[in-house]
Amino acid sequence: MSIRIVLADDHRITREGLLSMLNNEVGMEVVGEAENGREAVKLAQELLPDLVIMDVTMPDLNGIEATRMITSGAGEINVIAISMYSDKQFVQGMIQAGASGYLLKDCAFEELLNAIRVVVSGNTYLSPAIARIVVKDYLDKLSKDGSSASSILTTREREVLQLIAEGMSTKKIASHLGVSIKTIETHRRQIMGKLGIFSIAELTKYAIREGLTSLQI
Repeated sequence: MSIRIVLADDHRITREGLLSMLNNEVGMEVVGEAENGREAVKLAQELLPDLVIMDVTMPDLNGIEATRMITSGAGEINVIAISMYSDKQFVQGMIQAGASGYLLKDCAFEELLNAIRVVVSGNTYLSPAIARIVVKDYLDKLSKDGSSASSILTTREREVLQLIAEGMSTKKIASHLGVSIKTIETHRRQIMGKLGIFSIAELTKYAIREGLTSLQI
C-alpha cells in the first residue's frame, strides 16, 4: 500500500516539484495540495493521509498551528516540517506541535524520502543541522533548571546513590569505596537533602530515571 501524502506549501513551484518527484517514487502518492495551513488542516481531516509535508511559514494559518490541529485530531497523521529556517523558535514550535520530522529545504530529495519512511514507521527524523539545535537546547535547559543528577549531585554522591539503589547497605558501600560508615551516612543525608527525597524506594526510582542504574545487574 502506498504512503498517502498531502503537500502544504504556499510556493506553487515547490509543491509542483515535490509532487512530480514523490509521485514517481514506488510506494508513495500525493493525494492533496494546500497553499496555506488552513487548507492543510481541511485536507488532512477529509483525506486522512499517512503524512503531511508542512511548510512552517504560510499565510492564513502557519505551519505550527496547522500541525497542532492535525496531530490533535482524529486519526494518526504524521507531519514532517520542511522549511528554509533553522531558527530555534520554529524548530521548537513544530516539534511541540507534534511534528515527527524537521528538514531544511536545501536537503537532498533522498533525505526527504528517508525521512518519510522513518516517520511513517513511527519514528522521528531530524536533519543533522536541526538535531544539533534540539540537543543544544535540551542541554541548555538542563543546565538552567538544574534538574539532572549530574548538575545536582557531586561525582561521589552519584556513585553512592547508585550503590544505594542497587541494594547495598551503608556498611557494604563504605567497605566497597574504602571510606568510613559515617562518611557514607553523610553522603546519604546530603543526597536526600539535595533531591528532597527521603526514602530508599524513591531514591531507587530517581536513580533509574536518571540512568544511574538499570538494576539489571
